[in-house]
Amino acid sequence: MSGRKSKNLIAAFIFICILAALVEPAALASYSPPTTTLRIGLSIGTNAVPSANLWNVENMGGGFEFGYFDNDRDFITIGAWTDETRLTMLMDRNMAWNPAADEGRGQYLEGTSGDVVVGCFHVQLNAGYATFEEAKAEAAKYQGAFVRYQSSQQTPFLVLIGHHTTRAAADGAIVSMGLGGAALVNAGTANTIAVTRTGTNNILFEFDRGATPLGVMPRPSGNNKPESHYKGYKYNGGFQYARRDGAELSVVNIVNVEDYVKGILPYEMNNAWPIEALKAQALCARTYALSNLNRHGADGADLCVLEHCQVYRGRGAANARTDQAVDETAGMFVTHNGRLCQTFYASTNGGASESVENVWPENIPYLRGVKDPYEADIVSKVSNYYWTITYTPAELTERLKSRITGFSLSTIASMRVSQYSATGNAIEVTVTDVNGRSATLSRRSQILAGLGTPTMRFGIGGAAWGPGSIYVNDPASQIPRSPEFYGIGAGGVIAAVPSDSMYAITGSGGVAIVAGEASAGGSSTGMIDGVFVINGAGNGHQVGMSQWGAYSMAFYHNLTYEDIIHFYFTGVEITKT
Repeated sequence: MSGRKSKNLIAAFIFICILAALVEPAALASYSPPTTTLRIGLSIGTNAVPSANLWNVENMGGGFEFGYFDNDRDFITIGAWTDETRLTMLMDRNMAWNPAADEGRGQYLEGTSGDVVVGCFHVQLNAGYATFEEAKAEAAKYQGAFVRYQSSQQTPFLVLIGHHTTRAAADGAIVSMGLGGAALVNAGTANTIAVTRTGTNNILFEFDRGATPLGVMPRPSGNNKPESHYKGYKYNGGFQYARRDGAELSVVNIVNVEDYVKGILPYEMNNAWPIEALKAQALCARTYALSNLNRHGADGADLCVLEHCQVYRGRGAANARTDQAVDETAGMFVTHNGRLCQTFYASTNGGASESVENVWPENIPYLRGVKDPYEADIVSKVSNYYWTITYTPAELTERLKSRITGFSLSTIASMRVSQYSATGNAIEVTVTDVNGRSATLSRRSQILAGLGTPTMRFGIGGAAWGPGSIYVNDPASQIPRSPEFYGIGAGGVIAAVPSDSMYAITGSGGVAIVAGEASAGGSSTGMIDGVFVINGAGNGHQVGMSQWGAYSMAFYHNLTYEDIIHFYFTGVEITKT
């Protein structure tokens, strides 16, 4: 081989290596989340419960361990366990089983009426034990005996016998058993939680570690990751029970963030949707969760299971597609300048998202409104995508007075959108009464409360809404829509016309004045045939990602989850742990 050929081959090889390095995907930036374990409130606050069933999913669990969760959210076992697969945690009060309660799943309710009653007065042996196994062995000597964990004792495990609905009955039991000074009556405390075999008065265990909640962890069965039934849903992870202020039980699921996202995805987005849309949703859900830790801290939880946070229902609707979307984005987050983003999302935006400061009283640089052409592809798939709301003057006046603090106008005579955002959403609405007095509704909270619209994307009195709703010749040449008038000058330049009176040549060649909302074909008062008419599109707060927009981007345009995230969130990064 000649020297020249060798040099040429070497040069070519170097060029190929450089080219390969250029086209290889760049590694994601690194990010370390504050935790990978979440506390999800299943029944908290006003939804706390007198008792809570917890059952192993068949072949997905083999009993339960008892303990507590430390400050790092790790489960600390106390060596106590049961191989029972159907447990109920309940307040240590007189409780009666009602098989029809909790939608037919059954529940213990406070009281003493019923075929199955669990009393809160127990006979307690005076001796304490260092381990659960020692106490369990002693309990086996007595009918109806069980172990109680009471951490205030140096020997924290106690043996309790039976249950009675009155102290007198428990005192009588001590006498009849011949225990004398070897036993006393234990009635628990405001923190005590009893554990029974569901539907029976068979107490398996009691827990009272002061203000520390009871932790219950399902034991595995074979190689399957444990799943547990709670209120008709199936969850991974452990469970925490607390009687806050001595009242009913708050129930919290302690779960790894990836299992949590798998329990959100099929409830926040259809589990048959395109994989790239599901990945974008997984990324939003994971990031939102970690950026909202301790949102329900007063109840011992980070997040709830409702739309207030994110809809979380566990494994029931999960499938291979949704699990794949989570697994392929595992550990990924949306960040801005190294910090987790607030990755808001909603069903639809009506054709444009909105900058956050026009919706909520905060200014976040990556939550910028964008015009969304992708939703146009899915209009036929979404019920009530376009909507109309009407009010008589009297109805509108009464609604505004009842929902807007300090609203004092008399009967409303006209209503108009007095300011549109850059993306064409109504961010100010002005109403005027019969006496000529006016008031302005601003931001989403006032507009939606006052008018009851699903979004801020609407026009009034038959008017089209927002920039881009008027165009010349074809939709690609859109004219910005606002309370001002615009004209087309030399070279097709669009410019505002500084005049309150403007005239146009009509289709028949005549000349007509153009004024107010009528410039977009609407009524100048906002009324049609004597009623106020509001026409709009979309359903949601319009901040961040449109879920149907993500569907369209993935299904109709073959775009990736990265494309979706970067379209709806301005200037963000996708990072990985």
